Amino acid sequence: MGGRRKLLLSISIGLNLILVMIVGWGMMKMNSVKEQVLVTEVQNNLVELEGLIAHQMDDEWPEPNLVTAKLDDILNGIWLGITTGEQLGTLSENDKEVLGHLYSKLNQYPHDELYSFTELTEEDKQNFEDLRKTLREVGLGLKLTISANMDSFMSQAEALNNKDETPLK
Repeated sequence: MGGRRKLLLSISIGLNLILVMIVGWGMMKMNSVKEQVLVTEVQNNLVELEGLIAHQMDDEWPEPNLVTAKLDDILNGIWLGITTGEQLGTLSENDKEVLGHLYSKLNQYPHDELYSFTELTEEDKQNFEDLRKTLREVGLGLKLTISANMDSFMSQAEALNNKDETPLK
């Protein structure tokens, strides 16, 4: 009987260890999903936005809706990142606050709405040019080295929140 109990105890311990490893692996995967959403849908799109603004500036704004459509993509990405992080339980209160603040600031710029394009004034174009400069200052721009990890992105988002003086609509 003693040998049988030892065998059952060993099996139980082994199964518990496997369960702990599976739960830990699942949590790592969930955190990875949240990070990938924020890095690809927000950080990468902010870099693209900077490049689009530069292109529009160089060509005297021939297609301003490329900029406003990209900004709409960024806003959707931030919202998706916040929602995903909350549902997975992997978004810290600080990260939620930083992302919420970033969403509020960027939402003040003209951006496309569903089925309608926004017309930009000269002041809007100047505000986007100022945003481009700020994006580059915090390290979000074309031909800049971008670290694709969550901590780096959250630092950039916080710096963008602190530097950016967005226009009021």
